[in-house]
Amino acid sequence: MDKDSQGLLDTSLMASGTASRSEDEESLAGQKRASSQALGTIPKRRSSSRFIKRKKFDDELVESSLAKSSTRAKGASGVEPGRCSGSEPSSSEKKKVSKAPSTPVPPSPAPAPGLTKRVKKSKQPLQVTKDLGRWKPADDLLLINAVLQTNDLTSVHLGVKFSCRFTLREVQERWYALLYDPVISKLACQAMRQLHPEAIAAIQSKALFSKAEEQLLSKVGSTSQPTLETFQDLLHRHPDAFYLARTAKALQAHWQLMKQYYLLEDQTVQPLPKGDQVLNFSDAEDLIDDSKLKDMRDEVLEHELTVADRRQKREIRQLEQELHKWQVLVDSITGMSSPDFDNQTLAVLRGRMVRYLMRSREITLGRATKDNQIDVDLSLEGPAWKISRKQGVIKLKNNGDFFIANEGRRPIYIDGRPVLCGSKWRLSNNSVVEIASLRFVFLINQDLIALIRAEAAKITPQ
Repeated sequence: MDKDSQGLLDTSLMASGTASRSEDEESLAGQKRASSQALGTIPKRRSSSRFIKRKKFDDELVESSLAKSSTRAKGASGVEPGRCSGSEPSSSEKKKVSKAPSTPVPPSPAPAPGLTKRVKKSKQPLQVTKDLGRWKPADDLLLINAVLQTNDLTSVHLGVKFSCRFTLREVQERWYALLYDPVISKLACQAMRQLHPEAIAAIQSKALFSKAEEQLLSKVGSTSQPTLETFQDLLHRHPDAFYLARTAKALQAHWQLMKQYYLLEDQTVQPLPKGDQVLNFSDAEDLIDDSKLKDMRDEVLEHELTVADRRQKREIRQLEQELHKWQVLVDSITGMSSPDFDNQTLAVLRGRMVRYLMRSREITLGRATKDNQIDVDLSLEGPAWKISRKQGVIKLKNNGDFFIANEGRRPIYIDGRPVLCGSKWRLSNNSVVEIASLRFVFLINQDLIALIRAEAAKITPQ
């Protein structure tokens, strides 16, 4: 019985819900008809109370948005939209008002106050980070270390090299912000904690020297020529006076800078001579004692000079190893005029693209590869994939005659006559040499060959 009563209760609730929903729809339809008749703008027509979802045109979209905005504006004042001033509510409207408590209408969603608070909270850190854009964490650490060392913002502005060019006023404002502004100070501290230890060490090495440190350094004599051990001993004797990141090399570099500007205790600045004789640069240079000048040894420069010397020796060694390759010179063809022989060129193998100058009595022809280096690389003239790596050899006999020997697989054609592998043929002036469809003209330096023949004739009778 309990289950049956529960089911009946559920069905009665559902039926009452559907009935109240149908009555609400009828009351809405009656309200629309009454308002249209009161205004007299829209003619009365039959329409269904069902809501049909269809696409709206552009003008309807604009009107609906305007209607929604007007209903929201009027809803606050308690006036219902669609009712004219002075018109009485109809029976359907009375029915709706009487049934309103049974079906409460949810109020229009108003903007939650938490959203505006969220927007304000999100904008505030953005503004702070925008103001902190020029000041990097490294700049803040440099500023703090420099102020702790010198206690003078003017000295910090003149002596510290920041990432940007800040004015004295900007440096002062930044220092006061780090001291008194909790937001900026907190953000700067968080950013400085995220710096890499190497970056922190580099920043600490650039810290300015305090007056106490310079006073201790000034006690080292200008003529004593101190070493790194001297400054290391100074660090051990005065650990409280020197900054924690100081090294003996840094102290030596700063001591040399102080010596250059005559800031040591045993140095005195010479006054300018009185009268018309003003000391010029040449006179001051003559007064300098060269024996007192210390030639500082630049290790970086010496290393660069050593590397350059090694490179030059390596290039000379490579050139010495490549001397045999220069027995044949390759020259580009610029015209069809006859070549000008010099005193060292015995013959020329002239092609369509390049010409090979023969400078020795024996040269090899073929196709050059990484493992095989030859004198005449025929691939410079054209496609040489059919040519053997060592195709042939051209030799000059003592009597002044040139011979070509074929050592490749394919034949070499001399004036149309094939020279097979293992054979040789005499080359004359203007002979046409064809190797795998590459044609060359063999030109002989007649003057030089005549001299060679004359010398050979003199040697032969003896």
